[in-house]
Amino acid sequence: MSKKIINKKGHVYSETLSNWKYLVGSELFKICYPKTFKNSNKFGVSTLVVMVMRGHEVDLEYSKKEILDKMNNFFGYSVVEKLKFISFDDEHEMTSSSDTKVKNVAISKYQDKIKDVKNEKIKKSLTELTKVFKEK
Repeated sequence: MSKKIINKKGHVYSETLSNWKYLVGSELFKICYPKTFKNSNKFGVSTLVVMVMRGHEVDLEYSKKEILDKMNNFFGYSVVEKLKFISFDDEHEMTSSSDTKVKNVAISKYQDKIKDVKNEKIKKSLTELTKVFKEK
């Protein structure tokens, strides 16, 4: 039974990732991406965590109900009850400052590997992750 639940949760997240552009539209697709999906349990409702580029939170907030409706219609049942947004900084703004280039020396051995990643969203996530480790 637990395998069925895990497959269902994984299915929902992978289908959401695959169809994200259709679910949110091309404009919102440029500024946000799904990070995780938490299935409902006795402690809470099913929640999709969405990463949104800082400064565009309001755009996404206005489209919240439309995204929920579209997702639930896409899956054919009430799969997501809540959207949670987490802001992130645009990587282009950060790389333009000269002091960042000095800090990036610490992670230079990983930068070449990150550049080889084809998926832009994964590339952004890895860059954010290295920034977190760099700060510690």
